[in-house]
Amino acid sequence: MSAVADTLTHWFNFPENIEKLMFPSRTHESRDNENKGFSSIPADILDTPKEFIFYLDVPGLSKSDIQVTVEDENTLVIKSGGKRKREEVEEEGCKYIRLERKAPQKLMRKFRLPENANVSAVTAKCENGVLTVVVDKLPPPPKPKTVEVAIA
Repeated sequence: MSAVADTLTHWFNFPENIEKLMFPSRTHESRDNENKGFSSIPADILDTPKEFIFYLDVPGLSKSDIQVTVEDENTLVIKSGGKRKREEVEEEGCKYIRLERKAPQKLMRKFRLPENANVSAVTAKCENGVLTVVVDKLPPPPKPKTVEVAIA
């Protein structure tokens, strides 16, 4: 019974598995040492007919704290060296009684872009704690024409 449930779970997660193949995040790979000391940024990725849209949660960070780059011709890199600020207590005798909101100092996320991504047409905006990165798609290659040649 468990094998059947595992198979069904595998098939129902098919789109998520395809997304992981198309847009793997190298942040969670243990062999990738360049990400040590960085926290991951939660992300949603939308594939539309004309573009790929990345939505990333960056609460408390301003656009000047965030860097969006494309490395190695097809790797989208989003990182921040900025840190979220805690509200300062100015009154004497006031103190925090609970600190649950983690304030990471460094954030980074990498995505390998598919071949049809136009890396020279990347835009980003940061609004209400959400970073939106839009990567346009390249037009599909022209379909090859078949030309009939008359034999003389």
